[in-house]
Amino acid sequence: SQRDLKRLLERTAFCMAQQDVRYYLNGLLLDLQGKRVRAVATDGHRMALSEQDATNSAKGDRQVIVPRKGVVEMLRFLTDSEDPAEIQLSNNHLRLNIKDLTFTTKLIDGRFPDYNKVIPANQTKQVRLVKETFKETLNRVAILSNEKYRGVRFALSKGLMTITAHNPEQEEAQEELEIDYRGDDIEIGFNVNYMSEAVSAIESPEIELSLNDPNSSCLLHAPGNSRHLYVVMPMRL
Repeated sequence: SQRDLKRLLERTAFCMAQQDVRYYLNGLLLDLQGKRVRAVATDGHRMALSEQDATNSAKGDRQVIVPRKGVVEMLRFLTDSEDPAEIQLSNNHLRLNIKDLTFTTKLIDGRFPDYNKVIPANQTKQVRLVKETFKETLNRVAILSNEKYRGVRFALSKGLMTITAHNPEQEEAQEELEIDYRGDDIEIGFNVNYMSEAVSAIESPEIELSLNDPNSSCLLHAPGNSRHLYVVMPMRL
């Protein structure tokens, strides 16, 4: 349906790169596997993956990269209706057929990175958070983060998360959140914008963060849901 395709793109498109020399990142990967469609986008610092079922399958598995402009236009045309959206592929083009409209875009000729290798596995530290509370906290702390690097520090201890931001004017913001966490103490830095956008894209009242150590990436998703995943790389602060 148009709604399903629109949500698939909305959940991932914000992670596309902009004017990256790795031109294949300046678009969105559609990975068609039977009756499953995956959308994946990354700018090298974060990644979004979302999955939907299709009513009829593509003939053979296929991966294509849709350019940023094509994704933006598709999002403009798609509605929240149950009307069908049909995707047709040739070697170099993608065509979207919806009610009263046919849209064609060229594909990016390139090889997208193996996104499965980016998804962290066997993470030892899990944190459960209330989405709205976490999002509001990030927005408040972000006000005093460095305008250029947007870095904030997360300190986890048993039952508590402390989020701190500094900037060159020697100003500091600090917030504490009660959390469901029983692991070892850990401090890790993130770009607050990347974290906030990933949190906003998760459609669930609760969010699960999975971590290993200060140098490995963080995985965000709704508890028990592996069809929509967000990966955010850490920052050195």
